[in-house]
Amino acid sequence: MSDYNNNYSRRRFLTQSSLGLLAVAGMPGLLNAMEGMSAMPKMTPNKANPNFKPDVELELFCKSSSIPILVGNPTKVLQYTARLLQGPKETLVELPGSYLGPIIRLQKGQKVRIHLHNGLPEATVTHWHGLHVPANMDGHPMYAIDPGQVLVYEFEVLNRAGMNIYHPHPHETTATQVYHGLAGAILINDEEQAALELPAGAYEIPVVIQDRLFDTENQLIYSRGMHDRMTGFYGDRILVNGLADFAVDVESRAYRLRVLNGSNARIYKLAWDDGTPLTVIGVDGGLLEKPETKPYVMLAPGERLDVWADFSGRNEGSQLVMRSLSFSGVLPKMGRMMHTGSLPVGSDFPIFTARVTKKVSDSPKLPSTLSKINWHKLTDTANPNNPRPIGISEGHMAIVLNGRPYAYNDAQDIERIPVNTIQLMEIFHAHGGGHNNQAAQPNNGDKGGEHSGMGGMGMGMRHGGMGGGMGMGGGGMGGMGMMMSMAHPIHLHGQQFQIVSRSIDAGKTEDYATVREGFIESGLKDTVLVMPGESVRIIKPFQDFKGLFMFHCHNLEHEDMGMMRDFSVE
Repeated sequence: MSDYNNNYSRRRFLTQSSLGLLAVAGMPGLLNAMEGMSAMPKMTPNKANPNFKPDVELELFCKSSSIPILVGNPTKVLQYTARLLQGPKETLVELPGSYLGPIIRLQKGQKVRIHLHNGLPEATVTHWHGLHVPANMDGHPMYAIDPGQVLVYEFEVLNRAGMNIYHPHPHETTATQVYHGLAGAILINDEEQAALELPAGAYEIPVVIQDRLFDTENQLIYSRGMHDRMTGFYGDRILVNGLADFAVDVESRAYRLRVLNGSNARIYKLAWDDGTPLTVIGVDGGLLEKPETKPYVMLAPGERLDVWADFSGRNEGSQLVMRSLSFSGVLPKMGRMMHTGSLPVGSDFPIFTARVTKKVSDSPKLPSTLSKINWHKLTDTANPNNPRPIGISEGHMAIVLNGRPYAYNDAQDIERIPVNTIQLMEIFHAHGGGHNNQAAQPNNGDKGGEHSGMGGMGMGMRHGGMGGGMGMGGGGMGGMGMMMSMAHPIHLHGQQFQIVSRSIDAGKTEDYATVREGFIESGLKDTVLVMPGESVRIIKPFQDFKGLFMFHCHNLEHEDMGMMRDFSVE
């Protein structure tokens, strides 16, 4: 039996035995959350529709494997592998020597059929993070399949060009399965992008950043205690594309870096070591309208960056290092005390090295215009004066959204959305009564009409006291909530959204100053980092498809603990 299988057996024993019950009995908040999360229906696995005529058809396998990562013993991992049944031969691109799944290259408008084979010892399901697909094709946990079963996905690619993700989304075990290796990238192309003739082939480099923790035998260590669950799990070894000490040889010309934060919890502050600004041409939802230059860019789990990296003029033998610079404020004081190992949260460390090994004279030029985005205005929304809330609540052993832990078929009125509407939403920290004394931050990407600093508004109280449950919020427990306050990358399934504005509580500006220049708001997003004391207002469409679409923290340990809800699109 593999290490993963052994760990799986231990997890089941802990949660089902008297030892596990005693463990959670001393943690009432955790017990309540677990009770609220307990029921998840099992759907009959979807089968192929004979009337669906795919342009691309492939089999996707999830199974145990063994991969050399560090010097010495190979590491036991979980891995996606794939086999193309029909479609262009470039649909599947393997990452050499990596445990990561193959890159799946698709074209807008293609019809796609994927047969998911579960070769794990537990249930799993795959979510197409960022794709606009029907609810029953989105990888909701209720569609998880048991070992040996096959689930068929069928959908049309409706997204514009961009980088998306595929990864597991089973109930309460997403973090474990992703950490052990199950993840991959989806690159979508369209006519608008193709006309730009951006760097491609050897000049387009995927950069999947993950942190991992290894034992002396090179085996993965995961979740050493409850504090790792509450703050998220952090490793002390940075991997890129599943490889340690990643370095890439480049020519003295422009490259396109397709960057993904594939970590469970770690947030990065990306910058070049010599102070060269980062030139960003795209984010989660594809290309920006024009390039944007930043001294650094924040990248939270689930977020993506499209970077124009120009090595022109650099001498052969020179190198450039991508680093994560130091920053503060993403963890509460108690969380920082728990993570003081060799790679503390918010510390300065290298990610990868680009080595110039060949001098060339020709290089493509950075386009001044990249794409056209169809922005929505506040007047397009169904609720321009009453944003739907996504309230973040944090307390001892309980981290939830909209005041409740995840439960199937538990959508509150504020979480019920009419189909084919565009909604204004506000994501905020609901520590017992909204925000006061907020200092509005300017937003150069304000695409929703007039800029709003959110002004407090008492949103936690206006929507029924979001923080009132689970041992925080109202009733004098707001102080505990603020003490626990941490940064959360909030991911919304379905169509991608636009950021209208950000605002920060006046008492949080010192930490915020270490990250504020690193946000990109001029593109479409599906995941947004919300710092402690911050409110983010977004406009999100809910078009085409009815059903349950999740929204959750993409700190995967938080997601598994219940920081997740469903929108019921009706």
